[in-house]
Amino acid sequence: MSLVVCFLTLLGFGSGFACKFDGTVADEAKLQVHLVPHSHDDVGWLKTVDQYFYGANNSIQHAGVQYILDSVIPQLMADPLKRFIYVEIAFFERWWNEQSETMKAEVKKLVADRRLEFINAGWCMNDEGATHYNAIIDQMTYGLNFVQETFGSDARPRIAWHIDPFGHSNEQASIFSQMSFDGFFFGRIDYQDKDVRLKQQRMEMVWRGSKSLGKGSDIFTGVLFNVYNPPKGFCYDQFCTDPPVQDDPNLYDLNIKETVNKFVATTCEQASHYKTNNIMLTMGSDFMYENANLWYKNLDKLIRYVNEDGRVNAFYSTPTIYLDALHKANQTWGLKTDDFLPYADRPHAYWSGYFTSRPALKRYSRFNNNLLQVCKQLELMNGPERGNNKSSDTLRRAVGLVQHHDAITGTSQQHVTDDYAKRLAIAAVECQGLITDVLGNMVVKSKGIQHPVMKICDHLNISVCADTELNKDFTVTIYNAIAREVNTIIRLPLAVSTMAVYGPKGNPVASQILPISDATKQVQILQNQKQSRSAFEIMFEANVPALGFATYFINSTQHRSHLNKLFGSSPKEAPKKSEDISIENEHITLTFSSDTGLLTSMTDKSSKVTTKLTQAFYWYNASEDHNQPSGAYIFRPNKSQPISFPQPVKTKLFNGSLVQEIRQDISPFISQVVRLYVGQRHAEFEYTVGPIPVADNWGKEIITRFDSDIQSKQVFFTDANGREMQERKVNYRPTWNLTVTEPVAGNYYPVNSRMYIKDAAKQLTILTDRSLGGSSLKAGSMEIMLHRRLLVDDKKGVGEALNETGISGKGLIVRGKLCVILAPPQSSAALHRELGEKLLLEPLLAFAPNSLTFEKWTGVYNSLHSGLTRELPLNVHLLTLETSKDLALIRVEHQYEVGEDAKLSQPVNISLAGLFTNFDVESMTEMNLSANQLLKDKRPLQWNIKTGAKNENENEGEKRNSGARSQTDLNVELSPMQIRTFKAVIKRHIGNQIF
Repeated sequence: MSLVVCFLTLLGFGSGFACKFDGTVADEAKLQVHLVPHSHDDVGWLKTVDQYFYGANNSIQHAGVQYILDSVIPQLMADPLKRFIYVEIAFFERWWNEQSETMKAEVKKLVADRRLEFINAGWCMNDEGATHYNAIIDQMTYGLNFVQETFGSDARPRIAWHIDPFGHSNEQASIFSQMSFDGFFFGRIDYQDKDVRLKQQRMEMVWRGSKSLGKGSDIFTGVLFNVYNPPKGFCYDQFCTDPPVQDDPNLYDLNIKETVNKFVATTCEQASHYKTNNIMLTMGSDFMYENANLWYKNLDKLIRYVNEDGRVNAFYSTPTIYLDALHKANQTWGLKTDDFLPYADRPHAYWSGYFTSRPALKRYSRFNNNLLQVCKQLELMNGPERGNNKSSDTLRRAVGLVQHHDAITGTSQQHVTDDYAKRLAIAAVECQGLITDVLGNMVVKSKGIQHPVMKICDHLNISVCADTELNKDFTVTIYNAIAREVNTIIRLPLAVSTMAVYGPKGNPVASQILPISDATKQVQILQNQKQSRSAFEIMFEANVPALGFATYFINSTQHRSHLNKLFGSSPKEAPKKSEDISIENEHITLTFSSDTGLLTSMTDKSSKVTTKLTQAFYWYNASEDHNQPSGAYIFRPNKSQPISFPQPVKTKLFNGSLVQEIRQDISPFISQVVRLYVGQRHAEFEYTVGPIPVADNWGKEIITRFDSDIQSKQVFFTDANGREMQERKVNYRPTWNLTVTEPVAGNYYPVNSRMYIKDAAKQLTILTDRSLGGSSLKAGSMEIMLHRRLLVDDKKGVGEALNETGISGKGLIVRGKLCVILAPPQSSAALHRELGEKLLLEPLLAFAPNSLTFEKWTGVYNSLHSGLTRELPLNVHLLTLETSKDLALIRVEHQYEVGEDAKLSQPVNISLAGLFTNFDVESMTEMNLSANQLLKDKRPLQWNIKTGAKNENENEGEKRNSGARSQTDLNVELSPMQIRTFKAVIKRHIGNQIF
């Protein structure tokens, strides 16, 4: 038998591990090959989640998750040495619910022995580039809670496993660290980065996810050698073509010697790129192990003959066992502080298209996450009744599912995307019913009174709501999920203009009425809303208490024309002028060119900062290159310069006491309304894009670009999953020398909630209402991609062009908004952090018909209520308020970074004692972020970090707060970016109708 010898010598990087076969090496010093049987099971991609579970629609892809578990479990039961890991709880929970009590008992034994081990164990394996941290935490908590409740605390996963997501964010690493994961393994990093890491043996490291949390966000991180597939020649699935291990000497195809030699050579090659004598082989791939016997029978033979050969040691393992072996090796590791975005797998294949793909689904996910937070809050406030047996669970599951790395990314087939949206819509109806029931209960002053029949309108963004278009009196109850009072402008569609607004105390409220835009009317038609009678929108300013509601009354009046002074002047279309046009409020002035109709400057009045600022729309012609076209995953424009739309654009100006706005018709399929609301420190740019025309057979990727005189020097900042900001530089990567192959796509990054550029005097910040892709390709410029329609598949597996045709069949229409802030850098964070919270948790509106006078209505109903006795400080966000069995789950977070604001970035103290009006917190126990481990029991593995690596920010706040605390101590201290999680015993207030 030939001997294979692998030696690695890299000057400056140590000798690395070398396979030595001279017969003197002890077993423990040999190469230890951890064979990890696994199956990567997408909760939707080419087939729906149901089809994948049941094995339906196999004409698209043969895959049936139930059969995988049916096949694996008996193999594990038959042999105590065999192991298997499982990840996606959305699938496992379905399978579990179908099992007999006998089978459940057997599975519990396997889990207790760690032969069946849960890894990651979120509801799904979420994406990292298009997700918001709020939804990530929720879906992970939901899946991990199932494991905890079903199998106990000993089954708590220690390994985060993101083997398929297309790039990796700092915030995800920080979240996993705070969830008590000891290690984080993934498969996809940029091909240039991977090449460098392989050469330098830096495939494993300690990743510090948060510069604010410091070591409190550290997590050991490993990049898998083969993405997540088995080594070439060693795939034993029923769909693989590699030869089995043939060991019968009576047969002609005996291949033991060849197989062992190839295995030793393969593993030694992999080992040469890693630092210890332990390597992990991922023995599985997409939907494998339907016939687990094929795998285990061949792996048994492989292990037997490899170990008899004696050159390396192979055995069944799990990522947890592998991580513990690395920890025991006591090596010194490098420290990473930047992220792994964007991802490219070859020179012209940057996976930055998915940052924007299917923007309607991305918005629908964000909208339903908002709805879910309201639903969970009110479910807790309502107590055991839980809204007449309605539950938030259905929406939790649906929103969690859509965070999957082939869902919110827009990289599933169209019928699967439709299924995700359908699940969200069905689940939303249940939560809306819970919300309106609970709000109705909270509104009534005493038992026995029938509460108003409230409804929620789903199409307010296109000015459609049957409950407001009937020319009859109605109420709108506005719920605020933020722990501070919010002041907001409410816009409601009307059929007539003779309506007036009265506040919660019966006082007249200033309002303004505008005609529905032509663009909105066209959208209504294309969205099959022809029955809508809306012709106007009424606007008014509402003040809504913290974690509470306010009811406003909209009544018909025949004297609107006589109330202009009180209710806001009737706006008139401004005549076209030769001079530039301006709109303004107390804080901002926007100037538009009379020649082009486009923005030319923006002024922040309070700081007297002005910037030259143009905003226009462009489109990239999508490459259809046969080798690598632009598609659902890939962004690849034909040229680096986008194509502009003809100018001038058509404009209409409307001035009023509450809003001044300019309506722009950019092209036949793009329009925009630029608004300045009274009292607001930002400008709103509401865009409508679509249907994107493709009759010319050109795929199009639509962007808007803001060009300013800010001296940003090709440096810009984007957020990580809605939290900490990441510095970006054009054509640059912090840890390797970038070879530029795609000057546009290679500089696109996720914009989950905001991006900004700045110089010494000015900062321009753009906030989004969904995750999109964006960049700053030149100094002073920011561009954001809003919509994409493409005509060819990008050959990354989905097998479909990203050609969304929408309800009309003519093309999908997307409506969204960007909010723009101009301010000095030192005061910008206070503005964009507050606004970002408001965009995430926009007020929820519930409508009810009303035939009562104000006096009669308030005689039986409450028109104002706050769920808090006092507001939380400006830098504290109430992230979670929900039921957890018989307890309340409460998360509070410091929403500022270190050094972001002179005052608001300081540590802050709050107390939960007497904070809530509906209940009292009697005691509370601090948990880790995912609420599946007592914080006092959190013992992160400690790693040696390379000398010279930055070790500042030891996170003194976490140190102070991680020790034992009295359960009756209700005081909470928060350091910048810190989230603290509590399970609380609560006592409900009895004796009034507001629970």
